[in-house]
Order: sequence, then C-alpha cells, then structure tokens
Amino acid sequence: MGSNVFNVDSSSELSDNIITFNSTAEWNAHFNALEETHNLMVVDFTAKWCGPCKLMEPAMEEFAAKYTNAEFIKIDVDELMAVSQAFRVQALPTFILIKRGKVVERVMGVRKEELQRMIEKHTK
Repeated sequence: MGSNVFNVDSSSELSDNIITFNSTAEWNAHFNALEETHNLMVVDFTAKWCGPCKLMEPAMEEFAAKYTNAEFIKIDVDELMAVSQAFRVQALPTFILIKRGKVVERVMGVRKEELQRMIEKHTK
C-alpha cells in the first residue's frame, strides 16, 4: 500500500505523517472527501509566531506516528484564516477532532495528555 501522505507544502519541516494545506480550496476538497470516512481527523490550528504551538509539535509528531488510523492535519491560522474562522478558533494552539465531518472534541492549549486521551477515545 502506498503512503497516505499529501503534503501540500513541499518546504514543510513536518513529518510525512502530518498534512499541511496552503489554500482554503485544497482544505475544503480534502475535508469533503473525508467527510464520509470513519477515520478520525485531528486538526492542529497553529501559527508560526505561536510559542505554545511549537511546544506541541513534538506531541503531534508522536501522535501522528502512533495513531496511524487517524489523519493529522496542520492549519496555519494566518494562511487559512477562513478555515480557522469556520471552526471558531479563538486561541492557539487549538486541536479539533473531527469524525464524519462533525467536530467531536476540541482541546485548547498545551494539553498533551488530554489530547492523547481524546485521540484514543475516538480511534477505538
């Protein structure tokens, strides 16, 4: 089976397990395509200037490698403002867990253990 990597940002320093998007249109197309799947989508809303976001990057890398039945996505709120507004992101970092196109959990801040519990809850 081939890699399920779809890294839109070729200059990304992220692992191959985390998807990044540079346009709202790309995000919408991907989101709509996955709306009917049973897989969990973990969306990390972040910004380059956000210190707490950088603290959570190793955790996201770890989770993306560990929970291969979930999809991990990173959205820069400055680049995709419309997407972050659509999900009512008000603080960074914000992690939104989505299943079948619906938000099932929301974790705000540097809360690795809580995020891991929520991922485990929704990947079983």
